[in-house]
Amino acid sequence: MAPPISSTKAEDSTSAGLASGILVCPLDVIKTKLQAQGGFSGMVDRATMGERVLAYRGLMGTARTIWAEEGVRGMYRGLGPLILGYLPTWTVYFTVYEKSKVVIADQFGGASWLTHILSAMVAGTSSTLVTNPIWVIKTRLMSQNANIPYHYTSTLDAARKMYLHEGIGSFYSGLAPALLGLSHVAVQFPLYEAFKGFFIGREHLERGSNGFTHFWSILAASCLSKICASSATYPHEVLRTRLQTQKVTHSDGDTRPRYRGIIHSARTVYREEGWRAFYAGMGTNMLRAVPASAMTLITYESLFSLLISYSLA
Repeated sequence: MAPPISSTKAEDSTSAGLASGILVCPLDVIKTKLQAQGGFSGMVDRATMGERVLAYRGLMGTARTIWAEEGVRGMYRGLGPLILGYLPTWTVYFTVYEKSKVVIADQFGGASWLTHILSAMVAGTSSTLVTNPIWVIKTRLMSQNANIPYHYTSTLDAARKMYLHEGIGSFYSGLAPALLGLSHVAVQFPLYEAFKGFFIGREHLERGSNGFTHFWSILAASCLSKICASSATYPHEVLRTRLQTQKVTHSDGDTRPRYRGIIHSARTVYREEGWRAFYAGMGTNMLRAVPASAMTLITYESLFSLLISYSLA
């Protein structure tokens, strides 16, 4: 007897997410360090002739610095929570997304662009609320600098120290910009559906978008939709990283956070570093996110088409 399709979607999305996550982990580390270094100006910046010199510059410069200071382990710092986070993230996201499309389509009398947007928003909210603590730990591990003693030595150590020194609220730091980032999936998935329909053809799409038969069409649709969405919504990632990596408690007794909410964080970053800081690490993010998104969606579409064939057999 074939297993229910709904019970196997989570396994498909998890496998796809894990494969892409492990492959692009070094790029994720580089991106996180580039996003966070402005918030650690006292740690990574040095005054030279009145000019601020950043420890990390660009993709290759940052990679060379990490390799020289930490070696291969530095490139995969934070891999533990990254893998742990993909399990619930894609499980919740794709399951809720597919179910939401059915429910919302019934309410609006058929699938439409609004159906895909609302489904993406519901799925993104669900996965973000469930997994935000894991991503905070991952970001903190990845952003640590080799020139100072490591504050966190592992995923469990980070969770324990965050809870003891900062409280349960620290696990949800950066939640507001993370939820604001739902605009990313609200842009990406409707565009993905549109591009997929354009490249494959509506008549073929209605019979099922087989990931093997339409490999190049799905690849093009996933890449284009990810590029558009990432370009439009990238600044929220910088704000999220700054909020997630800041420590609320300090050795000098000052407990005032440097960044407080989205508006205050945006003003602080702009005042201290200028508008370019909102796009720190964007090139690395594109190199990381576009192949990862393509791999995830192609794997998902391929496995899902196999499950449909198996269930109908």
